[in-house]
Amino acid sequence: MSSLVTPGLCSYPRPTAPQETDMSFQAYLDNAEKKSGRTPQEIVDLAHAQGFGADTLAGPILAWLADELEIGRGHGMALVHVIKNGPEISAKHVGTTGSHRDESALLRLDGLANR
Repeated sequence: MSSLVTPGLCSYPRPTAPQETDMSFQAYLDNAEKKSGRTPQEIVDLAHAQGFGADTLAGPILAWLADELEIGRGHGMALVHVIKNGPEISAKHVGTTGSHRDESALLRLDGLANR
């Protein structure tokens, strides 16, 4: 009796390909708002009140976001960009079909309730 397994008839689950998630820059900010209960603009204002700005390294901002608002690194990096550079992003992904696409190069910081 042969111990070979017929291809395609394996009894164990095959790994699946990673799924592409649609997470635009704006979606990161929106999800940070949902998690923290504060609009992106409120978070930016709090960060600036803490002394964070254009010259601040990402690490201290990320640590503050995690400690104060329980915001993780992914969403935190989107906020770091806005805290340091304002709401304008590169038009690189605007109008594209990739996973990090945005509708506009100007991010909405005023909160989900204002849309």
